[in-house]
Amino acid sequence: MYAVIKTGGKQYRVAAGDKLKVEKLVGEVGSDITIDQVLMVADGDNVTIGAPVIAGATVKAKVVAHGRADKVLIFKMRRRKHYRKTQGHRQDFTEIQIENIAAK
Repeated sequence: MYAVIKTGGKQYRVAAGDKLKVEKLVGEVGSDITIDQVLMVADGDNVTIGAPVIAGATVKAKVVAHGRADKVLIFKMRRRKHYRKTQGHRQDFTEIQIENIAAK
C-alpha cells in the first residue's frame, strides 16, 4: 500500500516505514503528525484518486529530526562589466518516518 501526499508545495510517494526529508514542519522530535492532503492511495489493484484530495484519508508520520540541507551557492556574473555576486542558501528540513496510511 502506498500513497501520494502533498506537503511543503511538493508531492511525495510514500509507503509505511519510509523515511523522507520534507520542508520544515512544526513539531517536536518524536512527536506524531498527521498529513491530510492525500492525493492518491493505492492498495494492490484498488487505486483511489482524489479531486484534488481524498476526503477522510490521512497519513500518520513521526518526526525523526530537524536539520538544514547542504549549502547551495548562487553565483551571478556579467562578463566585461566588473559585476560578480555570490550568495549562499541552506534550506531547513524535517525528516519524518511514515507509520500508517489510513484510507476510508
